[in-house]
Amino acid sequence: MSPENTSHPGPHPRTRIKYCGMTRLSDVEYADHLGVDAIGLVFYPPSPRAVTPSQAAPLAKAAGIFCSRVGLFVNPTEADVRETLSQVPLDVLQFHGDEPPEFCAGFDRPWIKALRVQDAQSLERALDRYQNADGLILDAFKAGVPGGTGEIFQWTLIPERWRRRIVLAGGLTPANVNEAVRAIRPQGVDVSGGIEAEKGLKSPDKMTEFMRQVTLADAGRDHR
Repeated sequence: MSPENTSHPGPHPRTRIKYCGMTRLSDVEYADHLGVDAIGLVFYPPSPRAVTPSQAAPLAKAAGIFCSRVGLFVNPTEADVRETLSQVPLDVLQFHGDEPPEFCAGFDRPWIKALRVQDAQSLERALDRYQNADGLILDAFKAGVPGGTGEIFQWTLIPERWRRRIVLAGGLTPANVNEAVRAIRPQGVDVSGGIEAEKGLKSPDKMTEFMRQVTLADAGRDHR
C-alpha cells in the first residue's frame, strides 16, 4: 500500500480522533458522547494506564457503534493477543513494540503500527517496512519507553508523501493540537496524557477542548 497522492483538489477529510489509555467507564461514555472515532485500551502491564482483559471488556462494550475499540500491545505473544480477543470485543489491534508486519497481520483484524521517530532516515525505513498496516502512528522516541511519552517530536521529519496516512501522537494537548493538524494534515490524532486529570483518569474539560481544537483546525485549513 503506497502513500496517498496528496495533490487532489477539494476539502480535506476531517481529522480522525482517538482517545487512548481509557480505564474508567465514565471516560469511555463521555468520549463516545463527544463523537470520538476510537478509544484505546492498553494491554501492557508496565503502563500506568494498563487494563486487564476482564477490566477492558465492559469498557469496550460501553463504546458506541460508531466508535472503534483499539487494543494496544507491546511485544505480546500470539497467545496473549488471542486470549485478549477471546474476552474483549476489539475492532483494531495496535502494536508498539518490535513486532514484525507478519505478526501484526496474523489476527484477522485491522492493525496499526506505532513508530517512534528519531530521525528522517530511520523513519522512512520504518514507514516502508510497515506500509501495509491499516494505520501508522508516529510518536516521540524516548529510550526504554514504547509510547505515551508525553513528548513532542519534530513534525517536519514526517515525509510529505506519508502525511495523509499517519496518525500523529506524542505530546498532543488541547493547546497544541490545532497547530499540529494545520501543519501536518494527518489522517488522525491520538492523545492520552494530554487529556488527563491524572494518569489513567481523563478530564472531561480537556477531552471537550481537544475535540473542539481539532474541529477548528479542520475548518480553518479547508478555507485557507
